[in-house]
Amino acid sequence: MSELDWQGKRVTVAGLGVSGIPAARVLHGLGAVVTVVNDGADERAQAQAAELEAEGIAVRLGDARGGSAQGCSTLPEGTELVVTAPGWKPDKPIFAAAAEAGVEVWGDVELAWRLRGPDAVPWLAVTGTNGKTTTVRMLASILEAAGLKTAAVGNIGVSLLDAVLGNDPYGDLDVLAVELSSYQLHWAPSLRAHSAAVLNLAPDHLDWHGSMAAYAADKGRVYAGNTVACVYNAADPATEDLVREADVEEGCRAIGFTLGTPGPSQLGVVEGILVDRAFVPNRQKQAQELAEVSDVDPPAPHNIANALAAAALARAYGVEPAAVRDGLRAFRPDAHRIEFVAEVDGVAYVDDSKATNTHATEASLAAYDPIVWIAGGLAKGATFDELVERSAQRLRGVVLIGADRALIREALARHAPEVPVVDLDRTDTGAMPAAVREAAGLARPGDTVLLAPACASMDMFANYNKRGEAFADAVRGLAAERA
Repeated sequence: MSELDWQGKRVTVAGLGVSGIPAARVLHGLGAVVTVVNDGADERAQAQAAELEAEGIAVRLGDARGGSAQGCSTLPEGTELVVTAPGWKPDKPIFAAAAEAGVEVWGDVELAWRLRGPDAVPWLAVTGTNGKTTTVRMLASILEAAGLKTAAVGNIGVSLLDAVLGNDPYGDLDVLAVELSSYQLHWAPSLRAHSAAVLNLAPDHLDWHGSMAAYAADKGRVYAGNTVACVYNAADPATEDLVREADVEEGCRAIGFTLGTPGPSQLGVVEGILVDRAFVPNRQKQAQELAEVSDVDPPAPHNIANALAAAALARAYGVEPAAVRDGLRAFRPDAHRIEFVAEVDGVAYVDDSKATNTHATEASLAAYDPIVWIAGGLAKGATFDELVERSAQRLRGVVLIGADRALIREALARHAPEVPVVDLDRTDTGAMPAAVREAAGLARPGDTVLLAPACASMDMFANYNKRGEAFADAVRGLAAERA
């Protein structure tokens, strides 16, 4: 869309924050008449509103400034387009009002897609329940190793709007590695990626989407209009089903990844080697070595799967095998993702605070044996029977913390009654040092004490980062005591 298309266009931006504020500023700069609406009116929101108002952008806050109905439930008069923050649920009254008025609703991803210039760079997109950020960062590392100018953007916390508009430091990019959440995909009907991957599917955010089917359908939007490759997880048939249902460009291929020996049109693992049987001249008879399992940090099974997905997208873009190897070797995972903290008295302590749901935690538990597991927090409606049943044989013991720990304790009683459980009846931040000491008491040399909570952190900590930091601090304190 040209700048002329925006002159005088009346746009309502739903939500302040990391996506709403940049969207409002970009649209205002293009000449649109922008009104921002927001649910709350806390001190931070009022400060953000004051900044935007000083720039000539109207803001309507809920609660303290006009009441929630006036602030965010009604559609401002004359609105021609709504641009929403991805977290706003589809059942909000403002969206019903937009539908009744025949007004389109876009998310920040849709806005970025529509604002791409005539020489727009291609997008390599990644979604899934778990592993998105790691895979996107691996992909960016591989692309950089190939000599391409790229950026890891989107749900990873970097504004897509800045990237597509070439704002510093994103000028003259060759290709984008884009992380997309189910929320973002829900509001991005026009997105058409060069190639895309769905890493896995497991129940998550069902309170937002309404059902597993709706959640999966929004994830599957990432494949719509793909031109080269739809990458799926051969171990997760639901991801392949989404490929089958996708309306793609003629010639687009389905490319699987597997932790086993790959078949034609797949990437997989053979005797400790990551191999490609998809992007080779004769995929029936040939396989191309890409990297060694030891090149993946850490070489846990689910992280190897992430690496294969990243490699598949890079190969779909034409990256040579050596760049896959070099990119994986250069990659270092973010903090709190199966991060080794220390070894104390022969016991390894590993921080996977990012494992905030059962699917991520099951993958984390599968990487170690035997384990003393530290778990608990806010369950977000999750159940734990399948997780415990599948992981019970790996457990040396369990230490439970957090508001919903009883749900995990009950699942352990049903499916692993022989496993010792320490139930810390605490939800204060000081519970973490106690949890680490209790775990140390259960562990034996050669064991792993694993923080993989299977729950959100907000009952005790500001976020999963703070929870992981508390764990690491407690482990370092234990090491100092026993030195």
